Amino acid sequence: MDEIRESEATPTKSSTAVERKSERELVVTRTVNGPARLVFEAWTKAELFRRWWAPKSYDLTLLSCEMDVRVGGQYRLVFSHQGSTMEFFGTYREVTPHSRLVWTNEEGENVETVTTVTFDENAGKTLLVVHDLYPSKEALDAAAANGSTSGMPETLDQLDEFLVSLGSSSAAK
Repeated sequence: MDEIRESEATPTKSSTAVERKSERELVVTRTVNGPARLVFEAWTKAELFRRWWAPKSYDLTLLSCEMDVRVGGQYRLVFSHQGSTMEFFGTYREVTPHSRLVWTNEEGENVETVTTVTFDENAGKTLLVVHDLYPSKEALDAAAANGSTSGMPETLDQLDEFLVSLGSSSAAK
């Protein structure tokens, strides 16, 4: 459908494609510089995740990051922003090491968005596909209006920078 945003590619950065696939679906695609094992760990280990997740330009502070990454396990992220706190939480539905994560975003009233992330490695780099399925067109429109869908390119830039900082070491083990 509509191309919402694509960050400009530079010699050191991959581009991030953000595309609205239907009235309820948003898909973000990006190749990052790291093997799927390491990228998966960056998404599933709280001590790694907290180092790259929130877009720096949003002036958010991640106060708490709890992740029980297993089917039926839950996560909770608590942020400080402009003197107040925001919480994001949900349940992991599928955990396939190094290739796929599926979780719910349950912070709305009787509204559940399902996020699926796939990790496809090729030549030491990983193609990430983040697929958000919103409960309605209105829910996706609201997320776009409040900026919660526009931060992903910056967040994935930060992931890429974080992966480079880890290098080929086994720091994530």
